[in-house]
Amino acid sequence: MKWQWVALPVLVLVAGARIWLRRRRTHPRPSVPSSPPSQVRRGKVGLVAGREIRERLRGRLFRVSTAIILIVVAGAILIPKITSRPAPPEKVGVVGAVTTSEREFVAAVGRHTGTKVALSSEPSSAAALRAVRSGRLDVCIDGTRLIVDESVPSGDTFVQSLSQALGVRLAYQQARLSPMQSETLARAKPLEIVNLKPAARTTVRTTSIIGVILIFIMLNQYLTWTLMGVMEEKSSRVVEVLLAAMRPIQLLSGKVLGIGMMAMGQAAAAVAFALVLAEAVGSSLLRGTAPVELAAVLVWLLLGYAFYCWVYAAAGSLVERQDQVQTLVFPLSLPMIIGYVLALIVAPTGSPSPFFYVLAYLPPTAPFEMPVLGALGRVQWWEFAFSVIVSIVCTVFVARFAAGIYRRAILRTGGRVRLRQVLAGTKG
Repeated sequence: MKWQWVALPVLVLVAGARIWLRRRRTHPRPSVPSSPPSQVRRGKVGLVAGREIRERLRGRLFRVSTAIILIVVAGAILIPKITSRPAPPEKVGVVGAVTTSEREFVAAVGRHTGTKVALSSEPSSAAALRAVRSGRLDVCIDGTRLIVDESVPSGDTFVQSLSQALGVRLAYQQARLSPMQSETLARAKPLEIVNLKPAARTTVRTTSIIGVILIFIMLNQYLTWTLMGVMEEKSSRVVEVLLAAMRPIQLLSGKVLGIGMMAMGQAAAAVAFALVLAEAVGSSLLRGTAPVELAAVLVWLLLGYAFYCWVYAAAGSLVERQDQVQTLVFPLSLPMIIGYVLALIVAPTGSPSPFFYVLAYLPPTAPFEMPVLGALGRVQWWEFAFSVIVSIVCTVFVARFAAGIYRRAILRTGGRVRLRQVLAGTKG
């Protein structure tokens, strides 16, 4: 099954994390002063990351947000399945006795057009006319003609296919072909079409649009957690105690790492839940979705968080009150909003502009534009990889810049710290 490649690793990851945390509580690691500095740094970052994970797991906000995401995913899968009704069968009448070959012929046309057929016999042409006029029959076969009512659309696929098939069958009979010759012609298959270039898709599947929405929602949620976490530590003076035992870069790295692991775990759980539920109820919402598309959503969620988390953490170190946060959230989230809105506009139309291609290679907007271009088949694998590399390189520079701001602003209290003050201090 398609969902096994996601469900099984997630279950193994969750079980391993629970065992690791339980062992950490029952068997705490003793401090080793003689450890190399690199191991000490990694241990401190891991301690901060573990603290963030435990705090989020214990908090009601994480449980509520996870439940809401799973409920939304379940609704997106179950509501179309529950509300959709199967199309009624096409009621077809035949004047005279219905032979086995006649029944198989009409059923084959129905299978070709994806239409269920209910076949019945009519005693005469007059009875067939009355049945069609009253709506008891949708179409009736009367010798060399088809009888339909005015309410039947002229472009009805089943009616048109049935008309053509009966015409070909009548031509076989008029040509006085033997039954074997007629059967050979009836089994004729169309020639294979070999495409030298794959056709570009004109629209994105619903799952790709859902993936973009998932990236936007989860980025906003976890980036806001990062900003608020840094701000609360600064306002409560907890950061002063923590910085007495570790360097600022260690504290900042552990915080963004812990929250990032929570984001990826929640996203992987949502994807696995969607695949399992869709497979269980037989929903067609995720049918035909390639594993590469699901992996691309998780990759760009990770890259988007890795790029923005440092910026939000640095912004959180500049403020120490809730009302000051509101003035920072909108400017920081503006690139995400632009990329998200453009992705939702381009995805249904399938017509990306040159500006959309440019945004797909810029780290602030690439998490929304590149998955859409990949689902449309408008980028090659090396273009996708190039965008990933650009995002990683820019993330490294942004992380160094944001860490410098965090280090100089986190201990400044008494009001909001202006960015130009920090930059001026850096230059001095």
